[in-house]
Amino acid sequence: MAILVVGSVAFDGIETPSGKVERVLGGAATYFSLAASYFTDVRVIGVVGEDFTAENEAVLTNRGIDTLGIEHVEGKSFFWAGSYMTNLNEAQTLKTELNVFQSFTPKIPAAYEDSEFLFLANIDPVLQVDVRAKMPRVKLVCGDTMNYWINDHRANLEKMLKGIDGLLINDTEAKLLAKDSNLVLAAKKILALGPKSLVVKHGEYGATAFFSDRSFPNQPKQVFLPFRAPALPLSEVVDPTGAGDSFAGGFFGYIASQPELTPSIFKKAMFYGGVMGSFAVEKFGTERLQQLDRKEIEERFALFRELSHLE
Repeated sequence: MAILVVGSVAFDGIETPSGKVERVLGGAATYFSLAASYFTDVRVIGVVGEDFTAENEAVLTNRGIDTLGIEHVEGKSFFWAGSYMTNLNEAQTLKTELNVFQSFTPKIPAAYEDSEFLFLANIDPVLQVDVRAKMPRVKLVCGDTMNYWINDHRANLEKMLKGIDGLLINDTEAKLLAKDSNLVLAAKKILALGPKSLVVKHGEYGATAFFSDRSFPNQPKQVFLPFRAPALPLSEVVDPTGAGDSFAGGFFGYIASQPELTPSIFKKAMFYGGVMGSFAVEKFGTERLQQLDRKEIEERFALFRELSHLE
């Protein structure tokens, strides 16, 4: 089972109460891929500049991630700098340099066309729609977006939403997309736009899944109540930058590793998403995700189960 992820492979500059780094490997596709690679095979499509070294690429290939789809072009890689000095749940953007990402047009290698799962990370919805159209045989497709696309590119974003099975966004984005401050009502409006399921991330407070009657087509028709997965209380958050994308990687990676999507698998995937997000924040950049093994992941999964266990 292979996941194809399309998104940014980039560099970040980060400042938090735990310290500051001027430049570290990041990007949505990078965090997603590393987290998902502990569960299934991962293929990446992105674009990088001349500053992306063999050592940077080895961060991915050492985890068995297929980087054939990463295009190397002249110029500098996408760079973002942000500060979490006032709020660990929301970054203050200090600098955004699109660089080679500004003209990014995803190219799908022939070897990727048999990918069974597709994740459309946070990029222009026009590109998301194009990639989705070129991958008609995938079993399951999920996507992400952000405030910029919601506010300024809504028509294109709504086209993207019609072609995906699941949408993963944070609670602020969900309310903005639905134009409703009530999350339950917002979820209903978003599901009506096309996604079969919605996962709303709440940062340090976990995540909530909302379902429609199309969420599990192979299951008996029934009403599925929302499901809340916890986050692990941590004494120190070093760098929250990749938490959401690592959550998505753990979530979708676990689903891709299973023979079929059932309500039980979906709920376990929510926990595995939280597990991978909790590891990602323990060090700057991708460092912690590079150091994991499956034993650590399962031990933390057990902690998450204990958090929500009711005797």
